[in-house]
Amino acid sequence: MNSNWNKNIYRSLLILSFIGINVGLLFGISSVWVYLNSGADKASILHIEGGLEATYVPEIIWQNTENPGRPMEKQTLLEIQEDYLKAWYVRNVAYATNDTYGISDYYTDSLRSKLAGILQINKEAKTKSYQTTLSHHPSLDFYSTDGTLVVFTDEQVEIYQELWQDEKLVAKKKDTSSFKVMMLLEDGFWRIRHLVTIKEANGSTIKNKRDKNYNGIVQKSKGLNYYPSKSAWNTFGVNFNEAIISKDFSQLQEMGLNMVRIFVPYEEFGKAAVNSAKLIKLNKLLDIADKYDIKVLVTLFDFYGNYELMDWTLTHRHAETIVSALKDHPALFGWDIKNEPDLDFESRTKEKVLAWLEEMIIRIRAWDPQHPVTIGWSSAAAAPNMAKQVDFVSFHYYLEPSEFAQTYKALRKSVGGKPILLSEYGYSSYSGFWNLFTGSEKQQASYYEVMQAQLNKEEIPFLFWTMYDFDEVPNTVVGNLPWRKQRQKYFGIISVDGERKPAFEYLDQSGLK
Repeated sequence: MNSNWNKNIYRSLLILSFIGINVGLLFGISSVWVYLNSGADKASILHIEGGLEATYVPEIIWQNTENPGRPMEKQTLLEIQEDYLKAWYVRNVAYATNDTYGISDYYTDSLRSKLAGILQINKEAKTKSYQTTLSHHPSLDFYSTDGTLVVFTDEQVEIYQELWQDEKLVAKKKDTSSFKVMMLLEDGFWRIRHLVTIKEANGSTIKNKRDKNYNGIVQKSKGLNYYPSKSAWNTFGVNFNEAIISKDFSQLQEMGLNMVRIFVPYEEFGKAAVNSAKLIKLNKLLDIADKYDIKVLVTLFDFYGNYELMDWTLTHRHAETIVSALKDHPALFGWDIKNEPDLDFESRTKEKVLAWLEEMIIRIRAWDPQHPVTIGWSSAAAAPNMAKQVDFVSFHYYLEPSEFAQTYKALRKSVGGKPILLSEYGYSSYSGFWNLFTGSEKQQASYYEVMQAQLNKEEIPFLFWTMYDFDEVPNTVVGNLPWRKQRQKYFGIISVDGERKPAFEYLDQSGLK
């Protein structure tokens, strides 16, 4: 009986397996058939299926839309603008790939032929041109009575370009040119018929350097890098609580501290289309800081790491929205453009990272001429990068306290009279299996005793890491290796239970002048 029962089960399993395998084969064949019989449209290949705002959003400001004949309709102007920017985008993609795909949708025959010739020459020379436009200022010249032809002048088009040959960067430049543009309405597309340069490139139109000296306000800075105790690396998430932040800032005021450095995650805040709810929370944090006479250094682009030219306009719109929203807030101290970008030098190349940073400095200064900008380098060795472009130099230090004085002296010499802020430093009190129980709160206190003595003696402005120990640290911060995560949880001077650790007394500046 049992033998027959086992045989029946075995046969049933074989039949079910056979059926399952055949179903899988049929599904696989049908999937391949669908794939082979479906063409990839231009939107998916050019990554504009979600709308142009997801891929390419240079600044565009119409200087004039008046037409003496037929008035320009608002909807038509938006369609012209969208197809015009798409034309620039597909052209940029074509130059980067030496492929004409998508060009036919936004250029008429004559221009298509001309562009194809240029791409063929570049392909034979093994040359690629990576470029993006950063701003456009069109002015309407003519709109036909039948609504199928438009002519406008695009003034001061900022173009950043890199020329690569045999996979090596051979040249890069930023130009500002003007163009006369004619577009025709064909098959539902506004296509470019003529794109003629009428004013040669003359360099950047935005001033890069600033005459202000921020040494005085930087010198007075004493504070910390801030996350609420239960919202590590997620200050503006669902646990955002004004009462908790207010309590924390009140304690910082009692400690004699006057600044916090906070972080704005790029993707979490919506990339180019900034999340309005997140922005409201960010503004509320500054409101609370102002209540307690605390200044806020806003670090932008946390967890961002692309830097590609095609991504520049997205990051510009992101920064423009946040900077424009906060630039007049009384609690705003300044802008830290990127946290530890030098850690991306190897994976993204140093040249790409520095080019992105330099352009971002220019943009932020245009949107906010009053507040200083800096970059939070991961070490003193990296901090001389772009020292001439920033308003004050920021660096992080997690080495031995005994080596700090010499490190700081060398950095001071390399950046001249530029103000310097030690914007991160600290010591983990973690003691457990993953460091062989070698750490302690006592060692953390000893670290701060030595560091603060040096900082106070030399009057070096500082922002330590950090206020609280944390229950959890996201994998996106230090990875999932337990010895790294556990160490990161214990940098606070207040435990997860709210108890002050021995190091607290050395960060309390209330008794100092």
